[in-house]
Amino acid sequence: MEPEPTPPPDPGKRSFGTRALDFVERAGNKLPDPAVLFVVALLLVWVISALLDGHSFELPSKDGSVTREVESQVSGSAIAAFLSDMVKTFTSFHPLGVVLVALLGVGVAEGSGFINAGLKGLLSFTPRFLLTPMVILVAVLSHTAADAGYVLVIPLAAVIFYGAGRHPLAGIAAAFAGVSGGFSANPVPSSLDPLLSGITKVGVDILDPSRDVNPLCNWIFTGASTALIVGIGWFLTARVIEPRLKRIAVDGDPAEMPRLDPMTAAERKGLIAAGVAMVVGVALLVLWSLPDSSALRAPSTPNIPEDYRGSLIHGEAPLMKSIVPLIFLVFLVPGVVHGYVSGTFKDHRDVVKSMAKAMSTMGYYLVMAFFASLFIYSFNKSQLGALLAVEGATALEAAQLPASVTIVGIILLCASVNLVIGSASAKWALLAPIFVPMLMQVGISPELTQAAYRVGDSTTNIVTPLMPYFPLVVAFSQKYVKKTGIGTLAATMLPYSLSFLVLWTLFLLGFWGLGIPLGIGGGYTYP
Repeated sequence: MEPEPTPPPDPGKRSFGTRALDFVERAGNKLPDPAVLFVVALLLVWVISALLDGHSFELPSKDGSVTREVESQVSGSAIAAFLSDMVKTFTSFHPLGVVLVALLGVGVAEGSGFINAGLKGLLSFTPRFLLTPMVILVAVLSHTAADAGYVLVIPLAAVIFYGAGRHPLAGIAAAFAGVSGGFSANPVPSSLDPLLSGITKVGVDILDPSRDVNPLCNWIFTGASTALIVGIGWFLTARVIEPRLKRIAVDGDPAEMPRLDPMTAAERKGLIAAGVAMVVGVALLVLWSLPDSSALRAPSTPNIPEDYRGSLIHGEAPLMKSIVPLIFLVFLVPGVVHGYVSGTFKDHRDVVKSMAKAMSTMGYYLVMAFFASLFIYSFNKSQLGALLAVEGATALEAAQLPASVTIVGIILLCASVNLVIGSASAKWALLAPIFVPMLMQVGISPELTQAAYRVGDSTTNIVTPLMPYFPLVVAFSQKYVKKTGIGTLAATMLPYSLSFLVLWTLFLLGFWGLGIPLGIGGGYTYP
């Protein structure tokens, strides 16, 4: 049973941890606005790339070491490319399309009252003490649907908590911890598994091209990690986060913070009709997906592991590539049905207005996304990320540490690199050709190296403003607490981040010590 949140401590008797989090919040909120922070980071990339222009380094690859050079981003050609690519850089920024397309459907579902009615129904039979673990578990499972957790689970968690009389930021924090801090904890295989294992195979090929890496080589570990993440998140939300948030007043626009009043007869009728529409839609999708010849399955091409040809969960499967449009439809169709049946929508203009209203709330995020996309563009072009990875790995290798300490070092290095490089696949593409063969030479399996990377990659997502979805979570939070800034969110998420980093690392070492397989073909030693 979930413990009741402890009362906030007397201001004069605050613990060291509370004072430390308050300091992080004050310091973080003094940082520039997230949009300006990305501009500052962009300028730093330009300056550092100019100072290191031409600096060469060796980057391992399956075809042998490749020489890379830091490229100045303030040269005439670089600035010309930066300007000519600016529009494409912004419009092709991955989180932008995910957020806007998904929210078009969510806007209809919200405007029609479908989401509100659904949450009322959910809260009517879900015990209060199970709300937190339920939110975190759903957040963890949302990884199966790509980035759906960021645009769906996090804002809905705020509504659920607020409707239950709890602080909405606590709901955002719990969901953000599950979606992003527990990114690699999932009992359900997702497109991330074959993606990472394919990159790991590239590192393996440098030393042993005959050695295979099973896409589910970490499945047992990531599945068991789900219980760890839910348990830690549940405890921290109740005992640390909610007591601290009691001092932060909810002062958002009441119209933007719907209270979950008792369900009306019209809402109940609309919810039933919308539920039927959703079930029919999902059933049609399942029927389309089931045949082996389904167009939604991954093609049988050489770039796809043999075990995943014809799969529905490989990243190249049309089903996985269609997750965001499917989210749009899953909310659009029931939302429209609910709106007409309940009487919320009178005609098609109301549907369009609900979409427009959803887009009108994204103005602030669009500004942040614009500057975030420019920073990531220049950071990738400069080769500074690759240099950072190589130098960190070189220092780790030179230390000649025991195997268990080396794995901890890998986790800490990945967690540090994660503060400036957001994409999980982009980081692993840089790090795998370095770490995998390096550790194979000292007897550590590629599967264990990949598991260590996944722990480090996940745990610091929730405290870095440079993570592409971090500004979006700030925007969601400002809907309820207007003064929410970088510091507020970072201080709220820091206990999750540190706890996940320490306890998840120990959990991996425990798996290793007990000899529990990491997954299918997931051993600990090489050869």
